[in-house]
Amino acid sequence: MQARVIIRGMGLGMGLVLAGVWMGCQQPGVMPSGTESARPWREAAAIVSRVQPPRFPNRTFSITDYGAVADGRTDATEAIRRAIEACAAAGGGRVLVPPGEYLTGPIHLRSGVNLHVAEGAVLRFKTDPDAYLPLVLTRWEGMDCYNYSPLIYAHGQVNVAVTGRGVLDGQAGDDNWWAWKGPGRNRPAQGPNQVAARNRLVAQVAAGVPVEQRRYGPGCYLRPNFIQFYRCRNVWIEGVRIRRSPMWNIHPVLCTNVLVRGVEVISHGPNNDGCNPESCWDVVIEDCVFDTGDDCIAIKSGRNEDGRRLGIPSGNIVVRRCLMRDGHGGVVMGSEISGGCRNVFVEDCRMDSPKLDRVLRFKSNAVRGGVIENVWMRNVRVGRVADAVLQIDFLYEEGAKGPYRPAVRHVRMENVEVEQAARVLDIRTFEGAEIRDVRLVRCRVRGVTRPDRVDGGDVQLVDCEVERAR
Repeated sequence: MQARVIIRGMGLGMGLVLAGVWMGCQQPGVMPSGTESARPWREAAAIVSRVQPPRFPNRTFSITDYGAVADGRTDATEAIRRAIEACAAAGGGRVLVPPGEYLTGPIHLRSGVNLHVAEGAVLRFKTDPDAYLPLVLTRWEGMDCYNYSPLIYAHGQVNVAVTGRGVLDGQAGDDNWWAWKGPGRNRPAQGPNQVAARNRLVAQVAAGVPVEQRRYGPGCYLRPNFIQFYRCRNVWIEGVRIRRSPMWNIHPVLCTNVLVRGVEVISHGPNNDGCNPESCWDVVIEDCVFDTGDDCIAIKSGRNEDGRRLGIPSGNIVVRRCLMRDGHGGVVMGSEISGGCRNVFVEDCRMDSPKLDRVLRFKSNAVRGGVIENVWMRNVRVGRVADAVLQIDFLYEEGAKGPYRPAVRHVRMENVEVEQAARVLDIRTFEGAEIRDVRLVRCRVRGVTRPDRVDGGDVQLVDCEVERAR
């Protein structure tokens, strides 16, 4: 099939620059046949069919029956714990958070427990770090360690859920958790922050220090995630509205059969990614809203030696009918992607915000490495995106300074319509990294204001229309 690129509106004196930018489109792309192009979406349908919410016994344990008071001031942590223990001991069921405001510390779920936050209920989580002790096994930016408990946590459990139309409010802000990130917007230039501990953890991972010896917590300033299920099976998160997370909002790690549906995440702090499945298999994220301070959805598989040590990729992930507003990227793979990623399907999503930087984003480097392959996107409607429709960034953080060559291959973006974007492509790579068989097919991008950056790689536009801003 002959590649055809229509560029309209050569305003802003960009025509001569574009002659070099679009060289990759001069050669015909090798496109799959109709039967072959339909096959991935049959695989996506099969994933959706088999990822189902777990079933729970018809038993309800209200936290108010165990001492919780809906005044927003009385500590409900122990009441919630007792309700969860009673539910688990009875063989499972629903732990109900009825309408009202409740103050709580960390919530640890057990097998067979559905934490149901009813509409009109608000769980406000303490901002005192000591409330999140003792330390638990967690994964922090793709590295295993013992740290403060996530706000909602489960480890090694089966059939766990957080459902309902209520609000989960982490109460994070620049005067508590977010300040630990270090200097930044509305954050002090000086004060205790995560930098030293983060560097120490990276060094421990590189040196192969056993996870049991990686102890953090008080004095280290590594923020906890909001919801983290670690090594769980049959995970269901539906309907809840998440606000003001310390950092990553929804973070399943090493989980299988994960359903995230109808969730609204509005959280604009540093590293406030919306949903980050990490080394997870069979995942469906659908009908959600993400308005975040970092990537809306970021698929991960461990950082550096921790990703390679386990060698468990993320895969069989379907994202559909989601709305992405603010964020660094709509759908992202990386940067903690050392274990690899394959078989990702994105369809029927909407994206629109002057503060949404990219539609589809891949990020890694020569320290993290990782192979990302078989990524399919179709029927995505984008209003405004601040930077690129597609970014592949292999110069992220450490860049080319390392022995592990990342790879992105077999990517299709089909029928993606963008009303306004700074540019179509932002491809940053280095010699030895692999970018192969990446195609934008029958896409339409309007209102383009900047020339593309393409350092190299096999990236082509096929039957696309690109219209420059007038």
